[in-house]
Amino acid sequence: MGGVLGWELLDQVDVEQLARQAAKRAIQMLGAKPAPAGRMAVVMSSTAGGTMVHEACGHGLEADLVQKGISVYSGKIGQEVAARTVSVIDDSSLPGKNGTLRFDDEGSLGRKNVLIDKGVLKGYMHDRLTAQKDGVETTGNGRRESYQHKPIPRMTNTYIAPGENDPEAIIRDTPHGLLVKKMGGGQVNTATGDFVFDVQEGYIIRNGEVQYPVRGATLTGNGPEVLKNIDMVGNDLGFAIGTCGKDGQGVPVSDAQPTMRIKCMTVGGTGSVDGPEIKRIRRN
Repeated sequence: MGGVLGWELLDQVDVEQLARQAAKRAIQMLGAKPAPAGRMAVVMSSTAGGTMVHEACGHGLEADLVQKGISVYSGKIGQEVAARTVSVIDDSSLPGKNGTLRFDDEGSLGRKNVLIDKGVLKGYMHDRLTAQKDGVETTGNGRRESYQHKPIPRMTNTYIAPGENDPEAIIRDTPHGLLVKKMGGGQVNTATGDFVFDVQEGYIIRNGEVQYPVRGATLTGNGPEVLKNIDMVGNDLGFAIGTCGKDGQGVPVSDAQPTMRIKCMTVGGTGSVDGPEIKRIRRN
């Protein structure tokens, strides 16, 4: 929990409920089965926050990386880089969020920037320097950790816009897959878009129903490919907060996503979805 606001935050968030959720997740993972490995559908719950969009997509849309040629999105403005159900936005004007700012660290007005609109790449996040190089207007994304650092293009509040699907209907429409409710850490190569993320809380979906929790799951894929494989986007939106590190600087950010389904991606694990049940049946 956190944001750019005062003690009224405690009126909006139930601290005891947060503690209960953390305890429940820890205890539940003690008895969870090993996650299966293979290609399958992945439903990302809105409670997972926007770690995926921040790491696998957001950094690649920062103009300094684009200009250095180490972004998979270089030279692709106007091209379709995601499914038509996907729009990606960075908005520093959202009230009270962790990445909210009135002006960036170069004095430019914070604003809402639509980066990907219905699958089409519209632009990048700029500070004054990168904007001057590209001959465009700064987007108000020039940020720095402190006066000891120079401003560079950074995300603020980055999210995938909500869609039209009911989140529960997305799960019911998935015959087999992994439901991710909480993301962990990971690594991303901005030049290629390849990533690997840990799953802190995940569940097996079978016949459209959430069955049982699994542990040790990882998600491996490529950012642009994943964005193109999103076929259902929920009408909800869940935020997560963090400190984003880049070039030795840390700045507060938030990221968000609705519940969404990725048709197929690689899930890493050490177990089999049906293995334990089959063994019990054979012994009986």
